[in-house]
Amino acid sequence: MRQLNVELGERSYPIYIGEGLLDEVSSYFVKHGISQKSPLMIITDEKVAPFYLEHLTERLSAGGFKVVSAIVASGEQSKSLANLELLVTKALEGGLDRKSAIVALGGGVVGDLAGFVAASYMRGVKFVQIPTTILAHDSSVGGKVAVNHPLAKNIIGAFHQPEFVLYDLKTLQSLPDREVKAGLSEVVKHGLIWDKEFVDWCIANAGAMVSKQPEALGYALYKGCGVKAQVVSEDEKESSLRAILNLGHTIGHALEAVAGYNELLHGEAISIGMIGSAKLGVRYGASEDLLRVTALALESCGLPTRIPAHYDTDAILAAMMHDKKFSEGTVVFVVPVEIGKVEIKPDVPIQWVREIIEELKQED
Repeated sequence: MRQLNVELGERSYPIYIGEGLLDEVSSYFVKHGISQKSPLMIITDEKVAPFYLEHLTERLSAGGFKVVSAIVASGEQSKSLANLELLVTKALEGGLDRKSAIVALGGGVVGDLAGFVAASYMRGVKFVQIPTTILAHDSSVGGKVAVNHPLAKNIIGAFHQPEFVLYDLKTLQSLPDREVKAGLSEVVKHGLIWDKEFVDWCIANAGAMVSKQPEALGYALYKGCGVKAQVVSEDEKESSLRAILNLGHTIGHALEAVAGYNELLHGEAISIGMIGSAKLGVRYGASEDLLRVTALALESCGLPTRIPAHYDTDAILAAMMHDKKFSEGTVVFVVPVEIGKVEIKPDVPIQWVREIIEELKQED
């Protein structure tokens, strides 16, 4: 079992990464002071529930916890205000109080949604992240929780840190191949912004990660979570440094919005966005090798690097205007300088963005 820590003073918390952690889950809840007198609510989705909900419920109940659960539809569309209301209703019906905890069992969508329920319910209750996807190694760390608006992703949200993150690597074995590849997008991202040697490792070990070899995945998630933990510890609420974690997200979030959150997976959209950012980096003077290595790292993991041709450029640009990274009339981009180093550009020319979107729509 590997452990990392997010250092935030009184709100600091650990990330536990290892195999079989769900079997001992109640001991972690006791260790971190989760109440056994107040009910806790597990929020999961319809894909994860058949695999892990019963086991988690049994282990927590055996440890003396009172458990209620709620299952939402899988997919980004579940991050809605309508579901927030339904889950708050479920919490009230289940008798949750100020000492209760919300448990997110699933991927990034479940983590974001459950976290926002925890941040909102009775003005904030405890929250535990139990991620079951590779992609969630990014979203489960750092306390960003949110739901979507039809015009913009994650526009309604809060910062609400979990008590701890429990990452049982065994849960990753049930992931479909497409979700494995999509999750590796954020793994590669952490290398691209922070650690060139890790990018080289990702390229060399892409096959092992895609085939879900536990040793490779465990190391990749440890490294990725380590970057995220270090950045969040230095800048919890994205006043400066934390914004570098948005590499690829300016274009990526816009693509998700244009696709109605149901055609591209989040990691796929971010992969395309990171190619767009690399192209911007070259325009700002970076070596062409930056684009080549970025593409190699993503393509080695089976990720897309082109925008589907039927996506409308004007619609993509309009979606960017609603994103949180649109500020004072300009588009804010995280732009790579070299592999492992990025800069935040607050005033990227919109014409450059349009041209790069068009380039990304062309065939190789």
